[in-house]
Amino acid sequence: MVKIDLNADLGEGGSADAELMTLVTSVNIACGFHAGDAQTMLASVRSAIKNGVAIGAHPSFPDRENFGRTAMDLPPKTVYAQTLYQIGALEAIVRSQQGALRHVKPHGMLYNQAANDPALAEAIARAVFDCNPQLILVGLAGSELIRAGQRLGLTTRQEVLPTEAISPTEPWFPVPGPTR
Repeated sequence: MVKIDLNADLGEGGSADAELMTLVTSVNIACGFHAGDAQTMLASVRSAIKNGVAIGAHPSFPDRENFGRTAMDLPPKTVYAQTLYQIGALEAIVRSQQGALRHVKPHGMLYNQAANDPALAEAIARAVFDCNPQLILVGLAGSELIRAGQRLGLTTRQEVLPTEAISPTEPWFPVPGPTR
């Protein structure tokens, strides 16, 4: 039987987070670098646990001004440390609420660039593995990020985004034409 995970990015300052939490099966919670802070992370975790929603970390480049949508040329060791830091912060909050962190899905341009950059993908996958090798790494189907996670033995989940296109240098943009 095919299972579909209805996933949403939350804790990013949206006014509909509480309502969305009742509709989804998993969430990616902003970890403070593109949006959110300790208070929104805690509130999002509590809401996810209350609603029986799987919790994931949503690390990003340090880019609050542009919501994590600016391309950055950071050394892999820096991306590794930043990703580890963000996952660790959310994991501590989740544990304090007797919950479990299930997955990690990079946000915005970090996600885009990791789809095509093997060194960046390796840094992210290594941070996930070093934080907790039981975490699921979520990425674009067939991407460098998925391959890096698989090489390390991580469980991966490949996603498709039928209404959006991905570019390693540009923000998300709609795919022209009708979507079904």
